[in-house]
Amino acid sequence: LLLMQLPEDSPLRKTVLAIKDSGTKAADQVSDLLTIARGSASEKKTANLSSLVQSYLDSPEHHHLSNQHPEITITFTPATAEVLLLCSISHLNKTILNLILNGMEAIKKTGKMTICTRHETISVSLHGYQEIPAGEYAVLAIRDTGPGISPEDQEHIFEPFFSKKKMGHSGTGLGLAIVWNTIEDHNGGIDIISHQNGTEFILYFPSADNAAVALPEDAGNTGLQGNGESILVIDDDEQMRDIAVQMLTHLNYQVTTVTSGEEAVEYMEKNSADLLLLDMLMDPGINGRQTYEQILAHHPGQRAIIISGFSESSEVLRAKALGAGQFIRKPYTIEILGHAVKKELAR
Repeated sequence: LLLMQLPEDSPLRKTVLAIKDSGTKAADQVSDLLTIARGSASEKKTANLSSLVQSYLDSPEHHHLSNQHPEITITFTPATAEVLLLCSISHLNKTILNLILNGMEAIKKTGKMTICTRHETISVSLHGYQEIPAGEYAVLAIRDTGPGISPEDQEHIFEPFFSKKKMGHSGTGLGLAIVWNTIEDHNGGIDIISHQNGTEFILYFPSADNAAVALPEDAGNTGLQGNGESILVIDDDEQMRDIAVQMLTHLNYQVTTVTSGEEAVEYMEKNSADLLLLDMLMDPGINGRQTYEQILAHHPGQRAIIISGFSESSEVLRAKALGAGQFIRKPYTIEILGHAVKKELAR
């Protein structure tokens, strides 16, 4: 929000960008830990694996990484046809990032990385690092020209915090653990081919049938402006209410806030809103699902977005069964919030 108000030549931009990047990294590391703990449910959508890889390679994050390793060349060979899989787009993005980062750091100086995607039919189970059962797979293969991984280290590389790097100099020790948990969460498999001339990670994800393909989560911030629709923000956290109001006001929505589920029910008995932005956990008092249930008694078909800092719990699923649409996790960006609001209002 600060960056939106600062001119491009402001001397404050560098400092504010550092604050933003630090906050994003902290949130990402918490998300990584939740993924490893398997306590963070992820919404899965049909996506084209090749598009996810290309989206990452086009990202500012990857360009920054490439600038740090200018002597490493990357070649991407996408499949000739769409390679569809049902996946958590955010976790696939993390997997792609971590495998490329891992390969670059293994090379150290001059070398090459090759990435390819393909559809593969396995008729007889493959026996490599893991057993890959027969079936149809979306395959991601990433190869580097580093020194290889010893058989002893291969037994441990997917353990959280296992690292051969000097502590504090690179990464968190969570990168390959995220890869492993993503594979497990998607009922996939992984094979590793490693020798003194390099390492190849080959990831197998069960293929998805042809379906509507989701855009990557960073698809951009175009077309997010509203048309003055009314939104009721229901959250017991003052800072979260204030941030939501500023974001939604910037996107041209009319915003009202309340501090509890009970206050929301009372407000909606006398008023209406085009959309509810509803926190799931509020203390004390009724939770988001109970709030939504009571509001529906006065406004059948009321549109709502569920917000939570935690996983997609049973209460979230019950709220969605009642008619709530999107579920987004705190902390969210203005792009994530804007896309969710647009989608829900169009439903």
